[in-house]
Amino acid sequence: MNPIDSVDKCTTCSTCVAYCPVTRATRAFNGPKLTGPASERFRLFGQGEIDALDYCSNCKNCDIACPSGVRISVLNMLARAEACRVRRPSLRDWILAHGHTLAKWTSWIPAPISRFGMLNPLTRSILDALGIDRRAPLPAFAAPSFRAGLRQRQARSGDGNPAREKKGQVVFFPGCFVTDYDAETGFALVDLLELAGYQVITPETECCGLPLVANGFLEDAEKAALSNRAILDPYVRQGLPILTVCPSCALMLRREYGEFFPHHPELKDLSPLVEDACEFVGGLFERGECAARPRESPARLIYHAPCHLRAQGSGTPGLSLLRDIVPGISIEDARAGCCGISGSYGFKKEKYDVATAVGADLFAAVKESGAEHVLTDCGTCRLQISAHTGKPASHPLVWLRNLLV
Repeated sequence: MNPIDSVDKCTTCSTCVAYCPVTRATRAFNGPKLTGPASERFRLFGQGEIDALDYCSNCKNCDIACPSGVRISVLNMLARAEACRVRRPSLRDWILAHGHTLAKWTSWIPAPISRFGMLNPLTRSILDALGIDRRAPLPAFAAPSFRAGLRQRQARSGDGNPAREKKGQVVFFPGCFVTDYDAETGFALVDLLELAGYQVITPETECCGLPLVANGFLEDAEKAALSNRAILDPYVRQGLPILTVCPSCALMLRREYGEFFPHHPELKDLSPLVEDACEFVGGLFERGECAARPRESPARLIYHAPCHLRAQGSGTPGLSLLRDIVPGISIEDARAGCCGISGSYGFKKEKYDVATAVGADLFAAVKESGAEHVLTDCGTCRLQISAHTGKPASHPLVWLRNLLV
């Protein structure tokens, strides 16, 4: 269904308002009901308000809560894109939306220099002046990036794995967070898959497009989506699984390509092939395809389910994976709502305090749990939680890989 067609399914029940974390955190946002379907009816005639759209974080909690299936967040993002065609987004928003492009532009700079250049006080002051809050937990570039490190590893090993042909191939869509900032999570997945005898294909894909959509650059997101579809086409035709470690990437590939770009039906072909990497790895252990077994985990852990994972309605495969196969693991499900970061939302100067207020319950839950370490599937969630609790945070697959004997 085209998201616009869901507008008249809204019964104004206000369930979405009750579950909206931003509405609770600030009065600057009119709430998902008024900003979404109510205003959309007027926007269709060129009369709807657009200013309050900027406070929607695209966290998807309204979509999760809506009993009528209205795609409220998608309506808001489409309206934001239309507004940005009229009123050009700021340089700050361009930077936050095009992080992967910036990483590619700076890839020729030695990693220690690029890391220092991004995070030193002078750069942070300049970014703060542009509207990226100096308090926000910006990630540092990986040294080397995931793709560069993978090429180095393959060159050293000769890309040889005698067990590969026995099990088959999988495609890994790393997304920009793993590619540019968090190579460790990418290598954790590759290690686990290769231990089970799979060949891991990692094509040179673009950003999934979600940061572009969230900041109003829908046309750039469409170009990225079509580029990704073309790059993945050989593997789609073979029916190979496409694995993701990022819930936002999975959400875009599985569902939102079809919603944002319904005039490109070929984008929907990706949906049935996209799998959560934790779910896939869990299947390997369940079927006995991975001979390595994890040792007991003595640490006390807490798990946070990202909003974009919950929006897919597929449970918490990372939490289930660890509970099912790691002996003696102590891991609490936080169940404390949104962390507030919502991709690039919490980096913005006017949103930083809102994002902090949104995540307050989660930060309190982490601190009160007594956990030594936080596990969550989302890269920016990990940044936000660590920044506000002082606790280290990892992807569940990193924790699992480090336990293997």
